[in-house]
Amino acid sequence: METLAADLATMIRTPLHDSHVRALDKAGTRRHLKAGDVLQEMGKHVDEFHYLISGEVEAIDPRTQNRYGDGATLGPGQFFGDISFLSGAKALLGARAVKDTELICVPRDDMLRLMSQVPEMSDIIITVFAARRRRLLESGEASLTIIGAEQSRDIRNMAAFASRNRIPFRSLTLGEHEAEALAHECNLSHAEPAVIFGTSEVVTDPTPRGLARLLGLDVDVSKEDDFDVLIVGGGPAGVAAGVYAGAEGMRALVIENHTIGGQAGTSSRIENYMGFPTGISGGDLCWRGEVQAMKFGTKFAVPRRAVGVEKRDDGVFCVTMDDGDIVCAKAIVVATGVQYRRLPIDRLEDFEGIGVYYAATEAEARFCGETEAVVIGGGNSAGQAAMYLSRTAKNVHILVRGTSLASSMSDYLLSRLEADPAITIHYRTELTGLHGGDALEKVTIRDKAAGQDWTVNSRAVFVMVGAAPNTGWLTGLVDLDDRGFVITTGGGHETSHPGIFAVGDVRSGSVKRVASAVGEGSVVISKVWGHVHA
Repeated sequence: METLAADLATMIRTPLHDSHVRALDKAGTRRHLKAGDVLQEMGKHVDEFHYLISGEVEAIDPRTQNRYGDGATLGPGQFFGDISFLSGAKALLGARAVKDTELICVPRDDMLRLMSQVPEMSDIIITVFAARRRRLLESGEASLTIIGAEQSRDIRNMAAFASRNRIPFRSLTLGEHEAEALAHECNLSHAEPAVIFGTSEVVTDPTPRGLARLLGLDVDVSKEDDFDVLIVGGGPAGVAAGVYAGAEGMRALVIENHTIGGQAGTSSRIENYMGFPTGISGGDLCWRGEVQAMKFGTKFAVPRRAVGVEKRDDGVFCVTMDDGDIVCAKAIVVATGVQYRRLPIDRLEDFEGIGVYYAATEAEARFCGETEAVVIGGGNSAGQAAMYLSRTAKNVHILVRGTSLASSMSDYLLSRLEADPAITIHYRTELTGLHGGDALEKVTIRDKAAGQDWTVNSRAVFVMVGAAPNTGWLTGLVDLDDRGFVITTGGGHETSHPGIFAVGDVRSGSVKRVASAVGEGSVVISKVWGHVHA
């Protein structure tokens, strides 16, 4: 299966061309470092591109402060950094000179402009940056440490947010020696659920928003001038719109409440998207799109949720965020998609995040070891979740209300489910009870055909039933159908209000497929361009 980037250990390194280096030299300045001088501090904003002319530079392990990785360093012709450079986020690794070193240092804005002008150079740099991010994700040597996700709902939510947004972190279990040692270094009386950055900085706001602020991912939209287009929703449709808006030179901002990738980002494997014959996870697909959009200058802000919108006298739309910030744009693309409906079951809220989940990614699968997992739903998302969870769970039970899956699930997926000995499909069944103390321990299931109840010892239930559109924030500006989906005109993407467009699953009558959402997000920008430049 495809992943988010190439493997740094096996990829062939392509050096920058001499003409690229000359362009860097013209755009930047030369700097000399002595052995031991710091080039980049971990936790500081990445505001320069660093290219080595001579000398040697090493990345710094965020925990030991020694050389990071397997001993490799950067030499002449190489450059420092990872994908954080595109967004201007904070560095996840520091760097220092091993010996006297000469570099070309190019300010970030100038470098991004240069990359847009020289795509061959941009391709080389982005390929390396993405591969380095993959290495960080897989190494378990990240600057962010999460302790006690198995016991704390808040910490588990942090882990899920980091995992789905491809933020590298390592996870420690309470009670293990390393967790105790780290607690001592951080002046904690004992190991407790916590998030730690570097060697000793305890994150005082252990929430997704707090983590985004810490890492520089939460754009301060209140300080931004008016955008050409605000794209609300970071699923496949929203990310595609971000790519095309940036490519057309528009000032674009994408906001997303949870994870870039939206609901598609929770899919562990997409096999029917053209161009990926071995499949790709929804999260990796959308992460690639996010990188592509950032290359063109599109900005992303996560987590951000729109709660209302008003129109100024000059025709500009002003959208209020859940924290009170206001962002204004000449046009809005509504790409908020849908969310799984919550089941009307007692104690559902008690176990959300500690036994009841609405996504099946690596973050959730790690809590399914040696337990019976229960997946509720009959669509492709439920089927893909069951296939993914069967790798770690003792057994996976799929609960389906009807008597067949033929009309709601792709045939290739249904055939795999039926052939997998670790998966059992239960027709005409429903979940009726959740039981446990501080976390989920078992569930009650009703067999409607036999009229009997039975229990399963399960610590993990995945709810993937039905879908409700996220349109409440539009405050009556556009027409909705009787289910709350946005009505668009003429078979296109214009809504009843000029300047507001809708794409993807949130649009009434849309085809609920990733490929369709990407297509709509791509096509709508021509309409947005026409409105903005009318």
